[in-house]
Amino acid sequence: MLSPRFSVVMVNEASVHKCTLKYEITFCFGDTDRRSHIMSGLKYHMSLPVAVGVLVVGLPYSISLVAQWAYGWPNKPGYKKYIEALKPRRIYCLTIAVLESLKYLQYGRLYFQGKSWYTNDNNHMHCEKAIVFGRRGNKLDFYHPPNKPEGAPAPLVVFIYGGAWGSGERATYCLLARHMAEELNAPVICPDYCTYPKGNVLGMVQDIADCLVWAQESGQKFNFDKDNVVLIGHSAGAHLCALTTLFLTDTREELFIEANKQRDITMAIKGVIGLSGVYNIMDHYEHEQKRAVEYVSTMHKAMNGEENFPYYSPSHSLKTLSQDKLNRVPPFALLHGTSDTVVPVESSTKFSELLTSLSVKVSLYLLPRVNHVEIVTDLMASDRRFYHPIYSCVKQEYRKLTGTC
Repeated sequence: MLSPRFSVVMVNEASVHKCTLKYEITFCFGDTDRRSHIMSGLKYHMSLPVAVGVLVVGLPYSISLVAQWAYGWPNKPGYKKYIEALKPRRIYCLTIAVLESLKYLQYGRLYFQGKSWYTNDNNHMHCEKAIVFGRRGNKLDFYHPPNKPEGAPAPLVVFIYGGAWGSGERATYCLLARHMAEELNAPVICPDYCTYPKGNVLGMVQDIADCLVWAQESGQKFNFDKDNVVLIGHSAGAHLCALTTLFLTDTREELFIEANKQRDITMAIKGVIGLSGVYNIMDHYEHEQKRAVEYVSTMHKAMNGEENFPYYSPSHSLKTLSQDKLNRVPPFALLHGTSDTVVPVESSTKFSELLTSLSVKVSLYLLPRVNHVEIVTDLMASDRRFYHPIYSCVKQEYRKLTGTC
């Protein structure tokens, strides 16, 4: 008999507790407006940390991992490459570099204008496209100056585009080549070359040397002075211009071009104009490490590893030349924007100091507020902000180098 009573009492207590709980819940949430306010407050306090976490952690890690998956993991054995890839400093530095690259989207209009111009058949009078040259069957485009100079054939300009040794094509630079032909009143050629992974840097140098061989053989046909040539390059293109010139000056066997022909080409090169160029590969690799892009960059891959950095550095090649060969190195003109974060301005200032110390003629132009992309894209349209300041420097050096002042 005691058990049932005890049982009933327990049930009643439970019922009381249930009723109390039910009453309290009803009392707290009975007011619809107050309930909405409390629920929204809870959501706010929960969503703010989640949003901050996604922004500060999730987004950078996602961007960085996608970039490394697409372009290359750290050069570490086994699982260590993933540990290196997930280091916080690498994640955030790489994220900043990727986000900075998004500003290049502003040049989309220029890109499509160039595509439209290049595919327009009415422009064939200004440009002869897809001329085959060299041992690999590469192609170049030849741009006529709008006002063909009378009398003696004009000097030739060879423009080498950049692209981190892993991208780029001649058609993208058609507007630049067209304006350059007009501003300098000279024929301009823009060749393609084998970028990574189709080739390494030595292959690229060979392609540019082949282009210069073509120039030696085609001067009369296209009415330009084959013995008066100026190389102009941007970024990796400036590096390749400098390196090709120094390899030719040194008559390197790895070019697979006869020594006499190499000497003729070297004599024909009257100067090199570099726009935001890379001249010391080890220095630039250290800069890439600071930005955490050294593994997603194609540079060390195109160079076949760090052990080849000195071999592919113009600054190192200069130091290996004898005095007799140094005397044959043509003058350099180096242009660099002070707002360049991709290739620091020290790349040009240090190379200028080295050239000066070796008694090689050099001019250095530091362009305020110009970044790595503007120094080349602003040469594509006369309404661009730095079009006239940059061309003013280029024209001054071109006339000095070719003797057309």
